[in-house]
Amino acid sequence: MNGRFWTFGDLDEIARIEAECFSDPWNRRMLAETFLSDHFFGVLLEEEGSVTAYGGATVAADEAEIELIATAEMYRRCGRGSKILADLLEEAKRRGARRVYLEVRVSNAAAMQLYLKNGFAGLYARSRYYPDGEDALVMARQL
Repeated sequence: MNGRFWTFGDLDEIARIEAECFSDPWNRRMLAETFLSDHFFGVLLEEEGSVTAYGGATVAADEAEIELIATAEMYRRCGRGSKILADLLEEAKRRGARRVYLEVRVSNAAAMQLYLKNGFAGLYARSRYYPDGEDALVMARQL
């Protein structure tokens, strides 16, 4: 398992995993636009040249927002999500962030468990945040 920052050439594979993992995935165009932002960075894990997990965050001033984290289905439940989250937090801190935020679907118990285990706490809910009407829980932690 090799970890590294995203490159533009990774976007097709990341978009494929997004579509596999989420009912409202980021498409390649959305990923590319975000990737080109000066404030965004993405990290990924790969095995034998294939992306197995990835995440991305934006840092502005002393705050960061985790934009996305996903693990390809066959690689779930073996620590890749935790590794991606740790890499995102480390890089956000290196870039000057002191606090990190994220949104998670209220039905995504596995993701909430990961975030709670890594020091995040729920702040408030955003009603009907997702296109299908599901609420989001906003979570945060200090770095």
